[in-house]
Amino acid sequence: MTLMQTPPRDRSPVLTSLEPWDDALIEEAIARELDRGGQVFFVHNRIETIVGVADHVQRVAPRARIAVAHGQMPERALEEVMHRFVSGVVDVLVSTMIVESGLDVPNANTMFVNRADHFGLAQLYQLRGRVGRSHRRAHCYLLVPDIMDLDAERRLRVLEHHTELGAGYRIALRDMEMRGAGNLLGPEQSGFVQAVGFDLYLRLLDETVHHLVSGNAAPKLVLADVNMDVPHHLPDDYVASQDAKLDIYRRISKLDSVGDLEALRDEMRDRFGPLPPPAAATLALAELRLSGGALGVESILVRGDEARITFHDSAVPRMKGLSAAFHEVQFQAEVRRARPLSLKLTRLGGASILDGLARAMRSLV
Repeated sequence: MTLMQTPPRDRSPVLTSLEPWDDALIEEAIARELDRGGQVFFVHNRIETIVGVADHVQRVAPRARIAVAHGQMPERALEEVMHRFVSGVVDVLVSTMIVESGLDVPNANTMFVNRADHFGLAQLYQLRGRVGRSHRRAHCYLLVPDIMDLDAERRLRVLEHHTELGAGYRIALRDMEMRGAGNLLGPEQSGFVQAVGFDLYLRLLDETVHHLVSGNAAPKLVLADVNMDVPHHLPDDYVASQDAKLDIYRRISKLDSVGDLEALRDEMRDRFGPLPPPAAATLALAELRLSGGALGVESILVRGDEARITFHDSAVPRMKGLSAAFHEVQFQAEVRRARPLSLKLTRLGGASILDGLARAMRSLV
């Protein structure tokens, strides 16, 4: 299978944020885009209320030139609105899903998707593709209510985590994992694999075979899913041998304790010298997966000087201990959701975001 993973020249990943409706946020984002001479998509997929939403956006951003577009408009009127937006006469296009595909406006690099929890993962990925089509940094804001369906939140987290260019294939795999791929061992189009997810099904199958062969019934640690915007790999000028590099990657993937990770870190320093930042980040990611899994963490997203930690629904973390650990490394912890617990961390000083996060979580295990 061939994958196209090289983006067009000068393209940057679209910064994707999951946010509640906030007039101040909308005003600031639209003002920032207009100040740099750009345009904005505002997607609201309800025709009966789209004019009211457009009026509200106009009150929030009074200097913006706003137009409405939806599929029930007369053909000529819709064509006129789209032509005005493409030509730059309209600053903010409030529209339904009709902008999902077939529209190339390089000057539009900010998008809002209202009630993003009502959209499918493929739809949101297509929508996000309408921005970021030039050299400018693009932003996509997924506006959601404070309380939403757990499946919807999982879909949105996938999009928030996978912002790198060429992430479509990984998003498609996660979509299949969440929705299920049918019964691999029979003719059914649904079944056990659909209930637990593709990736978990394969892990369960592998563990069951291992237990039957070895007789070892000890439960296996479920690692946390970690995504970061920091380069994490083994540079060629650090590990020149491809065989050695593959061996280290293989050993990292099979780590099951922080002690084994520290031993590997010492070995790498002894064999190849001090760790460059990408190699150190690779080991930090592995440590976060291990310590996060031990604490019942489902996912960790690191972006700039901020991080978001989401626990499994079955986890019972102690908020007092978490607050103390993050305070010790000069992180501000903000509860974004109580059940399952989701924390937003902001680095205030001290060590880097990765080092501080690893130290805090290591102290909690």
